[in-house]
This record gives sequence, structure tokens and C-alpha cells, in this order.
Amino acid sequence: ILYSYFRSSCSWRVRIALALKGISYDLVPVNLVKDGGQQFSAEFKALNPMQQVPALKIDGITLSQSLAIIHYLEETRPNPRLLPQDPKKRAQVRMIADHIVSGIQPLQNLSILKQMGDKKSEWAQNCIASGFQALEQILQHTAGHYCVGDEVSMADLCLAPQVANAERFKVDMGPYPTITRINKALLELEAFKVSHPSRQPDTPTELRA
Repeated sequence: ILYSYFRSSCSWRVRIALALKGISYDLVPVNLVKDGGQQFSAEFKALNPMQQVPALKIDGITLSQSLAIIHYLEETRPNPRLLPQDPKKRAQVRMIADHIVSGIQPLQNLSILKQMGDKKSEWAQNCIASGFQALEQILQHTAGHYCVGDEVSMADLCLAPQVANAERFKVDMGPYPTITRINKALLELEAFKVSHPSRQPDTPTELRA
């Protein structure tokens, strides 16, 4: 059972992983805006004390934090692999994933933006642009068809949702040709299509693909 919100980039990472590995699941929507935020309910807090999505019930345990979930899926259901066998490439994948998951996404998370008031769009744009400037440089050294070489990896699962956030906040993507190229290739893959925010059970009608 996946507890998810259609627009949550962290949830989208996990939906991509589940789709790539062919793992079927039931989706329970948790609306982060409605009713003051359904993640703050006592029921959901018991499931994930951090009151964030995603959360995944699997194999008799409940996991939160997207990368912890993806690592668990990788270790228990290794095909297709999301971490390269080569240690150097594996380290590069983790580096890029951490760059996005720690260095960009939390700074423009809903809880932070609420505190920014009228400046939330400007704040999000600046945080994403700063992170993308560094990421573009890194990818120029690591990328093949995707973030690291020619295999889809955990890094790519983090990249596509972050680009979607950038587009939502109207970040100028002109300075980031490598990021743009990789993202375009990823969005052509079926696992990225079926897991896309525009195609979820809880996607509002006006935002559906």
C-alpha cells in the first residue's frame, strides 16, 4: 500500500521505482492541502510520525523516506537494478540523488513555502536554480543517455520529479541543457508516464493528462 500525493515529488520517485520493478500496489491518496493537510491526521501520524508522504506498507513493515523505500525495493527486488554494479558509478548515482533529495527538494517543500508567504515563488525559483547550476555541471561529467551512463538509476528517479517542480515554479530551464535532455528522455519511458502526477487517482480533473 502506497500513501501518496499526486504532486509530491518524493512520492513520484517511489511510484517510478514500483513501476520499473513491476510491483503492483494499492494507492491511498493523502491530500497535503485539503482539510488543512491530511498528513496531519492522527491516523497518518501513527503511520509516519514525520507526517510526510510517501509511506509504503510492504512485507509486513511500514517505510517512509523515499530513498530508504527505493533502497529496500532494490535490495529485495533487484531487477531491473537501479544502482550500477560499478562502485564509482554507484557512488555517482547516490551523489546526484542526494544532491536533489537533500540539497534542492527540501528547500522548496510545502512546509517551507508556507512560511515564505508572498515570496514563496521567488524563494522556490532561487533554491532550484542554485541547485540546478551545480547539478548541470555534475551531469556534464556523468551523463550518458541518463544521469549516469545509459542505464536508468536512482538518480533519474530523483531528477524527473525535481524538473517537474522547476517547471511548476516557472524556473527558466535554458541554462540547463543536460538536465533538460535527460528529463525529456526519461518522460518517454513507460514507468515515468504511468507514475506521472498528471495520471494519478487523486489528480484533479483540470491537471489530468
